[in-house]
Amino acid sequence: MVLITEDAGKKPTQKEDKVHIQIINFRLKGVSEEGYRRHCEAVAPALANLPGLVSTVWLANPETNTYGGVYVWRDRRAMEDYKRTDIYKGMLTNPNLDGVTVKDFAVLENPTRVTHGLSDEVIV
Repeated sequence: MVLITEDAGKKPTQKEDKVHIQIINFRLKGVSEEGYRRHCEAVAPALANLPGLVSTVWLANPETNTYGGVYVWRDRRAMEDYKRTDIYKGMLTNPNLDGVTVKDFAVLENPTRVTHGLSDEVIV
């Protein structure tokens, strides 16, 4: 049995909402997996230089034709700034990426730290 307690009067602090996770998924359309992988390798350096991006994990499930990434952002503001870039807008309008979904999440820092989910340098 799992017991979940709730403090209804407590709102998250800015520190608890500092690190932000963004999960993007889509299906490939009109491009081979090999072609998509080449595109990923070409665009990765540009993503690596985005301000506030801590890391990206690239996802691929050829069996279900589901691809995407998990982005770890320094904070929500950095993620929102990314949404205004040509890289992000290009992804949303790319005819080879079908059914794009974007979800974002705040990180529960204390249990994430306990389970070694992010380094202490990220969760400050």
